Amino acid sequence: MVTPEMERILAAWEETGWVPEPDAKRLFALAGFDVPRFTWAKTPGEACRFAAETGYPVVAKVVSPRIMHKSDVGGVEVGIANDEQLRAAFDRFSALDGFEGMVVDETISGAELIVGATVDAQFGPVVLLGAGGIGVELYRDTAIRMAPIEQKDVLSMMNSLTAHRLFEGFRGSEPVDIGILSSLVVNFSHLAMALESRIESIDLNPVMCTSKRCVIADARIILT
Repeated sequence: MVTPEMERILAAWEETGWVPEPDAKRLFALAGFDVPRFTWAKTPGEACRFAAETGYPVVAKVVSPRIMHKSDVGGVEVGIANDEQLRAAFDRFSALDGFEGMVVDETISGAELIVGATVDAQFGPVVLLGAGGIGVELYRDTAIRMAPIEQKDVLSMMNSLTAHRLFEGFRGSEPVDIGILSSLVVNFSHLAMALESRIESIDLNPVMCTSKRCVIADARIILT
């Protein structure tokens, strides 16, 4: 399941100790997961060309090996509606520590979940599923299981969440396709096992889920 190109991505960031978002999302795309259309823009022109092809609005996020938590330093901007705003985001991000460009994503909507894995010294990879986005650390509405997990485990994890009704179409909201989500989490658990010797943890947050797809909108891999 781990291809030579995926190995090259991991090797390129060994000294840094973690894989920043654009290469982490590229690794997950190579593994067959659904990710947004995105580019790693090194210049404002590259960012604007991608946005012209994809269509506004877009999301921009700073890329820096020294910035692991982008929101903490103002390194995320959503709802960018035109070239002027996109260039302004690039200029602002360029002042941040270790700036190496920015990720520009197509805008994805849906319910926000977090899917993660931590390699436990005794039990190996442990998989986490929960309500995602910036509120994950505030609400801590999560469930964990040891990898590998099966579809029935994902259903059990979902049902144990306080927010599970939000993902079932609460008050007319679009429900999450549990089958698509289950496939993502099951496949993620297998990938975590395949990478067990190389990683300390993986965070996919948020994973944006609808009735049609579950998309990895942001990803971070912490290496051993």
